[in-house]
Amino acid sequence: MAKGAETTQRLEAIVLAAGAGVRFGGGKLTAPHGEGVLLESALRAALAAPVRAVTVVTGADAEAVAAVARAFDPRLRIRHAPEHAEGMGASLRAGVAALPPDTDGVFVFLGDMPRVPTAVLRPMAEALARGAAAAAPVFEGRRGNPVLLGRALFPQLLDLKGDTGARAVLQALGDELALVEAPDDGVLFDVDRPADLPTARG
Repeated sequence: MAKGAETTQRLEAIVLAAGAGVRFGGGKLTAPHGEGVLLESALRAALAAPVRAVTVVTGADAEAVAAVARAFDPRLRIRHAPEHAEGMGASLRAGVAALPPDTDGVFVFLGDMPRVPTAVLRPMAEALARGAAAAAPVFEGRRGNPVLLGRALFPQLLDLKGDTGARAVLQALGDELALVEAPDDGVLFDVDRPADLPTARG
């Protein structure tokens, strides 16, 4: 969690790391990347956020993913999503259910996004503090990840089904969703296939 991240808001972060990586051929999050593995870049970004704690949600390859997370930083919490095969909704449900009851908002990071520019994180938190229901980064007009979701949205997140994640929840917010300009396309870039890794600067 970022130094100087103390805030009157009680924010948490979730890193969704439960997917099977079928298009990648399996083992995506533990694939070599930079000086480590792919997941570590997402963990590094989450730990830079102005949050109290980071929870890693596991599913497929649970033991290997949890081992990477524990080795990277023992402060990381691990939460398994038993219904992970259902899709991202199940992972989000598990992560949100694990949050402390006094949580004001949660950043949701995706484990296969290794280039998130950490400069967007604090402005997103500031938008939530000013009264936005949620915040998301944008680059060249396209909304990306991670997203920051306020406490009022938690009941909807706990009801999510399928593989759509929080997209529908965000789309319904209208002007209550704060959009934060990102400095680069790292908020859009994810790794789907092994060919994506050489272009992933982590």
